[in-house]
Amino acid sequence: MRGIPSLITDIRKKVFTEVARMAYAGGDYSHAEDLPYKIVPGDQPLHRESVFLERAIAGERVRLAMGLGVRPIQTRSLMTDGMDAAAVAEAYYEPPLVNIIPYACHACPTDQYRVTQFCQNCLAASCQKVCPKNAISFVNGKSYIDPDKCIKCGKCAKACPYNAIIHLERPCAAACGMDAIVSDEHGRAVINQDKCVACGQCLVSCPFGAIVDKGQIFQVIQSILQGDKVIAIVAPAFIGQFGKIFTPGKFVTAMKLLGFARVVEVAVGADMCTIEEAKDFLEKVPTRQDYMATSCCPAWHAMIQKLYPSEFQNISMTLTPMVYTARLMKKQYPGCKVVFVGPCAAKKLEAIRADIRSDVDFVLTFEELQGMFEAKEIDFADLPEADVLNEGTAAGRGFAVAGGVAQAVENLVHETHPDLEIKTARAEGLRDCRKLMAMAKAGKYKGYLLEGMACPGGCIAGAGTILSIEQAAKVVSQYQKDAKTTSPTQSEYRDIAEKLD
Repeated sequence: MRGIPSLITDIRKKVFTEVARMAYAGGDYSHAEDLPYKIVPGDQPLHRESVFLERAIAGERVRLAMGLGVRPIQTRSLMTDGMDAAAVAEAYYEPPLVNIIPYACHACPTDQYRVTQFCQNCLAASCQKVCPKNAISFVNGKSYIDPDKCIKCGKCAKACPYNAIIHLERPCAAACGMDAIVSDEHGRAVINQDKCVACGQCLVSCPFGAIVDKGQIFQVIQSILQGDKVIAIVAPAFIGQFGKIFTPGKFVTAMKLLGFARVVEVAVGADMCTIEEAKDFLEKVPTRQDYMATSCCPAWHAMIQKLYPSEFQNISMTLTPMVYTARLMKKQYPGCKVVFVGPCAAKKLEAIRADIRSDVDFVLTFEELQGMFEAKEIDFADLPEADVLNEGTAAGRGFAVAGGVAQAVENLVHETHPDLEIKTARAEGLRDCRKLMAMAKAGKYKGYLLEGMACPGGCIAGAGTILSIEQAAKVVSQYQKDAKTTSPTQSEYRDIAEKLD
């Protein structure tokens, strides 16, 4: 649903804007109870059966945007409960990161096949003939599928000449490549947190906006207001996310107006990552390990750890671009606070790891940052151009799109070893990533470099993006062409990576 304006995207923007506005007003969260009435004004519901239900859901969205959890509905509690601990600049994310608001869930039908009104009661009865379990019969002149016998093989749907049999699947479950979405006793969706890797694809797939990730907007603004030197490191997928008149130069100006001390391209860290992964690959494959998997996507990384622990040692030990860039900033500006601004929900999970949290203080998605722009009433049309971000190379900027990581590593290896054949394989979406890893475990990818991206399309399809995937791919391609340099070997930071490990 990215790139398609809807009531869901409107409400999300309102939530982020109101939380940011409250924070900029001085950090007093005592008025948080009023926010649902600003988000859902008037006395008529926008979509649901009750304005009171809509405000209750908006209240939970506000809490989650401030990093708090969903309140239990069985006991009475205030919307502000726990905010005194969360509304401080030092607050970290507390798992679970991705949450389902129970009373916002529509309890959509789960995996099943149904015969629609378009059934013609045809003489061929192909659906019945192909069913391996005799689950289909004629009832009242139409085919009927017995749900107790159906094994969901889908043969009936393929055989029907009228396409009268449809496959119904809960959108969030269909999007979840980890099969982490289950149902409670009321048929509502529930996330199995033991399986979840926080990719956020369920979040952007829910047509009812019932799935929400936690945020740190309030905490970032608190840090700015208390005088910290807060540096924003921005993922290359940012280009084009904030409107047609958006430019990198205007973006830097806007970020300064929000209170950020400096803005840096994470493409800088991607260049370091490319250099180190190329070195890693040349040293280890195939002499010390059969293949090497890239390290950049945290959801891909977590998926391997959960489902293929025996293959975990084959992931590159190279730091991610986010961490390289954050450590560079911490080294250049001791005592600063670093905010990663990106497209990804899983980066929030990566940032709370014990070995990372001292490097990355906060994580914001593009959607959340847009709320901050709205709160400060920043209009890109009125902004002057600041210094353009020009430190990242074309290779580093290409990390935003699926295939970009492997391509950057392959190109760099060929710079020093032009005759060496580099075999690569990649997958987009966690279901395909699982297939890729299953084949790797079976020995099908010896000598390969494997790239996995949890989001179909790569980082430009992350759960926190605003632009459609097709549009984002085009602007990132142009952004690569606009880079002053092409290869990581041309980066001024090419020799720093080892010192930051």
